[in-house]
Amino acid sequence: MALIFVDTANLDEIREAAAWGVLDGVTTNPTLMFKAGTANRKEQTLKIVDIVQGSVSAEVISTDAPGMIEEAREILSWSDHVYVKIPTIPEGLKAMREISSWPNGRINATLIFSANQAFLAAKAGASYASIFLGRLDDAGLDGMEVVRQTRQVFDNYGFGCAVLAASIRNTVHVTQALLAGADILTMPFPVLKTMMHSPFTDIGLQRFLDDWAKISAK
Repeated sequence: MALIFVDTANLDEIREAAAWGVLDGVTTNPTLMFKAGTANRKEQTLKIVDIVQGSVSAEVISTDAPGMIEEAREILSWSDHVYVKIPTIPEGLKAMREISSWPNGRINATLIFSANQAFLAAKAGASYASIFLGRLDDAGLDGMEVVRQTRQVFDNYGFGCAVLAASIRNTVHVTQALLAGADILTMPFPVLKTMMHSPFTDIGLQRFLDDWAKISAK
C-alpha cells in the first residue's frame, strides 16, 4: 500500500492531516522549518514525531560527507521514527554508504531528478529515493517518467529502497504517481485537502440532507 506523507513543518497542518487517519509520515527541510518559524530542528522534529508516530525526515545542512555523517548521527538519535535526508550528490553518496551501515541508518536520499541518481542512492543504502517530479515538470521535463523508470529499475534488481514521489504540485500528480507505482507520496497539505474535495460530493450530500429534512418534517 502506498504511504501518504505531508511535506511541511507546520504543526497545525500536521495535526489536521493526522486527525483524518490517513497520514503515515512527514518530510521536512530547512526551507519548511523557516516557513514554520523555527531554527530548532530537533525540537520541531520531535513535536512532529509526537503527532504522527510515523516516519519523519529531517535534512542535513552540511554538503561534505564528514559533516553529513556527523549531523546524521545526531539527527538519527532523536527518535526511532526519524530519517535523515541526505542530498544525492557525490559527497552524499559517501555519507549514505557510511550511515547505511549503522543499526539505525535510516536515509531519505533527497533531490533526485533521474533514475540513475535513484539507482546510485539505492546502491549506497538509502531507505527512500525522493524524486522531485514537480521541479522536473517545471523545467519542461517529464517528472513522472522518472518515477516510472525508477520503479522498474528497483523492481528489476530487487532494491528494497522505497520510491518516494516528492515535489507533488496537484492531485493529478497524486493519481499519476500512484499509477506509476510510487511507494510513498509526499505533498503539501493543500494538495492533500484537495484530494478529498469534489463538487459532486458536496451536491450529493446536500441533496440527501434536503430530502431527509423533507421526510422528517412530515
